Amino acid sequence: MIHKDCYGTVLLVWSISLVFAFVILRFIPWTFISYPLAVIPMFFMGFVLFFFRVPNRQSVGSDNDVTSVADGKIVVIDKVYEGEYLQSECLQVSIYMDFFNVHVNFWPVSGEVKYYKYHPGKYMLAFLPKASELNEHTSTAISSPYGDVFFKQIAGTFARRIVCYAKPGSEEVKGTQCGLIKFGSRIDMYFPLDAEIKVKLGDYVKASESVIATLQK
Repeated sequence: MIHKDCYGTVLLVWSISLVFAFVILRFIPWTFISYPLAVIPMFFMGFVLFFFRVPNRQSVGSDNDVTSVADGKIVVIDKVYEGEYLQSECLQVSIYMDFFNVHVNFWPVSGEVKYYKYHPGKYMLAFLPKASELNEHTSTAISSPYGDVFFKQIAGTFARRIVCYAKPGSEEVKGTQCGLIKFGSRIDMYFPLDAEIKVKLGDYVKASESVIATLQK
């Protein structure tokens, strides 16, 4: 299944690839050259389907377990001051999404969306510490019975389109789609200080299927 917001990109890549394949096969008479060359655009046609795939995920854990918003690698676990929404000290966990990770994002808990804001900005490398504040990003807070979970979708050097479905006041379900970051980037998640972090630096996590933290009941 392909993400609905990527149909245009897939159609464009397929159209260009088919044109290239036709030109190669039509105008290069030597089959030992044209056939191998024609495989290249066909490869891109298959790769773009893989790239924008939407996996079938089943959410895990209890109601107070917060699952990962994205696939990727844990690159930051730190105690920080979050001044936009929580306005308090909290625990930050950052997930770096590389070029080959699933780009769809999923709700980490069930609850009501309390806050959403889009921030225009720069396109620094996503793993740099300042990228969280200076890069283009979205900020979303969702309230669960065990506390608010705040997270950011952060653009990177190549990831210049963020899609977020958050609407303040809407009720969302853990494990369903909350957005998309094209071409990889970073997710920052923020938790209360008494939350139990379930991951460590360098861990690879999957959206909906990896528990990032457990909130206190």
